[in-house]
Amino acid sequence: MPVAVWMLYAADRLMDARLMDARSIDAPHDEDLEARHYFHHHHRTAFLRGILLASLALAVLLPCLEPAALHLYLVLGGLLAGYFILIHVTPLAAASKKAAHRLPKELAVGIFFASAIFIPTVARRPDLRLPLLPDALLFAALCSLNCLFIYAWEHPHPNLGRPAHATTRLALRHLQFLAITIAVFAALFCLTKHAAPWPIPAACALSATLLFLLHHRRGRIAPITLRAAADLALITPLFLLPFLPL
Repeated sequence: MPVAVWMLYAADRLMDARLMDARSIDAPHDEDLEARHYFHHHHRTAFLRGILLASLALAVLLPCLEPAALHLYLVLGGLLAGYFILIHVTPLAAASKKAAHRLPKELAVGIFFASAIFIPTVARRPDLRLPLLPDALLFAALCSLNCLFIYAWEHPHPNLGRPAHATTRLALRHLQFLAITIAVFAALFCLTKHAAPWPIPAACALSATLLFLLHHRRGRIAPITLRAAADLALITPLFLLPFLPL
C-alpha cells in the first residue's frame, strides 16, 4: 500500500505540473501550483524512474494478496483510473485559470484512501463490513478534512487562480465546524459499544483536534512546515496502536 500510494501521489504531482511545459518563459509561475509541484517538475526524470520501479514492485506484490482483497483493489483501481482521466486528460488549452475543477479532489482523496485502508480487513472478514462502515466513513471524512485544511492554507485568497469545486468552496466556509463535528462524532463512537476497536475513532478524534489547533496557529508556522504538520497529524495516532486488540 505505501508503494501504491507514493506512486499515485508522485504521478498526480507530475500531471499537475505538466502544464509548466506548455507555458511561455515570460509567465513561468502559476498560482495554482505549489512548491511540491515545482519540486516534482524539476526532478521529474528521477520521479518517473521511481514510478517505473514502483510499478514493477506492485506487479510482484499484488499476486501475494488474498483473492478477495485483490478483487476489491482492482475495482478500486479501475475507479481511481477513471477519476485520474477526468481530472488530468483535459486538453491544455481548456485547463485555464478560469476553468473550475470537474470533481472535488479533497472528497475523492478521502473516499479512495479510506477504501484502500479498510479493504484488507473487510476482505478477510466480510462480516465486519457493516460494523466497520461508520469508522470507514469517519476516516474518509478525516482524510478529506486534511486536504481541505491544506487547501485553505495554500489558498488564502480563493478568488484568485483556478476556482475550486462548489463543494470545496462550501466546505472551506465551514472548515472549523467540520473539524469540531468530526472530533465530536469520533469521541462519541469511542464511548458507544460497537464492533470496531475504540482506538480507531479515538485516532480520528485526535487527528481532527490537531488539525483544528494547527489551523488556529497557522499564522505562526511557515507554509511548508504547516503542510507537513497537517500530514503528521494523521500519523500521531500511532501512539494508540498498542491498545488495538490482537
